[in-house]
Amino acid sequence: MKNRRELIRYLSVIVLLLLIQGISHAQIGVGAKAPKGAKQLFDGSKKSLHGNWQYWEGPRLAAEPPIKWAIVKDPVDKGTAVSSNDPAAAGGKYGAADIVTKEEFRDFRLHVEFLIANPGGNSGVYLQNRYEIQILDGDSTDHGMAAIINEHAAPYRAYNGVGKWNAYDMQFRAARFDDSGKLTEKARTTIYFNGIKIHEDQAIQQVWGGPNSGMDGGNDAGKGITDRPGGIKLQAEGHDVLYRNIWIQPLNLSGPSTDF
Repeated sequence: MKNRRELIRYLSVIVLLLLIQGISHAQIGVGAKAPKGAKQLFDGSKKSLHGNWQYWEGPRLAAEPPIKWAIVKDPVDKGTAVSSNDPAAAGGKYGAADIVTKEEFRDFRLHVEFLIANPGGNSGVYLQNRYEIQILDGDSTDHGMAAIINEHAAPYRAYNGVGKWNAYDMQFRAARFDDSGKLTEKARTTIYFNGIKIHEDQAIQQVWGGPNSGMDGGNDAGKGITDRPGGIKLQAEGHDVLYRNIWIQPLNLSGPSTDF
């Protein structure tokens, strides 16, 4: 009798742990739904695209509103997605037709799903329109897939490959400044790629790519970060990279860690 009770108790604990694990995994990865308090930045619709996003008015802007990123049929699942293949960015002219959220953010949790349609496809997700998390098929360097660009490479094995949906789940803490505007703490982020933690509480050193890349890119060669919030930006580089299910949850991270 005693052994039976112990067995039941043991099995109950196992079930509970599996349920907790299932809840945790359901909050990250492809198909993760926005939690309470989050905002759906893109849900696959034209209304969502034009309501929440605009062209980034950087020095190389060549596109004219309204946004020319096409709403297309999801090639894998039901529904629709948006393609980053804006004609103004043909030839890899980044900054010519990038789109950025109308709303700006400091600390946040972000979920982005993307699909690279063809080998070598290239785009990028910019945190605060400053710090690029690279999307680049075929490259596993610190300039390649899921890298905090030019600073921290990511394990390429986490990538699902061409023609399949992938997901970035990120927690980001903005840079901190003192009352005089001097930088006291660098921006930091933790990132999961398809449910695998690839960057744990990494500091980000600067904006890369110059003034055509993002906010502060032309300020002291990208090292002159300023105390301004920024939007979430998606890069157009003349490639057919699709996006869907993008949501953000504004946070106020009092402690220095971004781990989650």
